Amino acid sequence: MKYKMSSDEPVEQDIAPIKKTPPNRLVIGVIILVGVAAFFAGSYMANPSSDQISREDLDEAIAKLELRILQDRQPAQMPVKISADDDPIIGDPDAPITIIEFSDFQCPFCARFHTQTLPSILKEYVEQGKVRLVFRDFPIQSIHPNALPAAVAAECANDQGRFKGMHDILFDRQNEWSSLDTTGALAMFVQYASEVQLEQESFSLCLTDGEQVAEIQRDIDDGRRYDVTGTPGFFIGNDEIGYVVLKGAQPFENFERIIDSQLEA
Repeated sequence: MKYKMSSDEPVEQDIAPIKKTPPNRLVIGVIILVGVAAFFAGSYMANPSSDQISREDLDEAIAKLELRILQDRQPAQMPVKISADDDPIIGDPDAPITIIEFSDFQCPFCARFHTQTLPSILKEYVEQGKVRLVFRDFPIQSIHPNALPAAVAAECANDQGRFKGMHDILFDRQNEWSSLDTTGALAMFVQYASEVQLEQESFSLCLTDGEQVAEIQRDIDDGRRYDVTGTPGFFIGNDEIGYVVLKGAQPFENFERIIDSQLEA
């Protein structure tokens, strides 16, 4: 079966993450120190009888200032509400912080995130109930002809409650199916379905009936509204504090700074 998206699908490029030169760390440090000094000067004036500043107060002040700096460094703040739609969730659905990922299963940078960064996020935050990961599809079909069929395979696995198993195997074995023609890729996905213990007949029917394409198209349409132009793309936060944008296969430390600051805000 040949999968097609709407005719207005723009030509997009799967580009490597562009590492902008970060602001000088010394400058950031000075900003934080000045801000903390001002914060505690105000606290002292309000409470001149207090003996000393507690470590907890210091940590809280620094965390709030770091969050403000991280948010100010973003090219643009996103609207308060970024829809998670009804897409697959990895982690506690009630976790305080959400990472909404727009991804392409055939994208090599998405695979890099999966192998190099996601394990630390899962260990440090998702498994601790602090973060939930929402996976939204953004297949760039113009350069990744098997990305849409792979997204369909993952959606079909999600219908049987085994999204993560298919998600993991698609990224772990990207080199196996990425260069195949569509027919070969679909046959490979059926094999993967057996490995993650899906009911084969239901999966095969879902894989070829095209019904999942509408769901994937909604993800693409939402991604465009949120100015997603490449993969992977991340929105980190919640409806109350808004979302910080990260683009590309960023290292764990960049997620860590943002998440920790949001959790302590």
